Amino acid sequence: MEPAMKAIAEPRRREILRLIWARELPAGRIASHFAVTRPAISQHLRVLKEAGLVSERRDGTRRLYRARPDTVAEVRRFLEAFWDEDLQRLKQEAEAEERRKRNRRRR
Repeated sequence: MEPAMKAIAEPRRREILRLIWARELPAGRIASHFAVTRPAISQHLRVLKEAGLVSERRDGTRRLYRARPDTVAEVRRFLEAFWDEDLQRLKQEAEAEERRKRNRRRR
């Protein structure tokens, strides 16, 4: 999972994942959405592919890229665990604060 986390740490790679989440796109079409060179996008795609976040399919001379929801879901579950813990702590703190306020009013 560490390669996937490192890969999505770069904002441009996250945007690439958004572009290819629901459909396959060739590298050229992906590159057209960014103000960087096509080789730079190819490098980003390579990193995403090596991290298991993107699949590549050859169609004649073209290479089509698509996000791999299974790997992205793995990363999401990992991150949600932290979010759930934070929400639980926030809930507990809010409840404790509410109890303190009620106790002060009773005095």
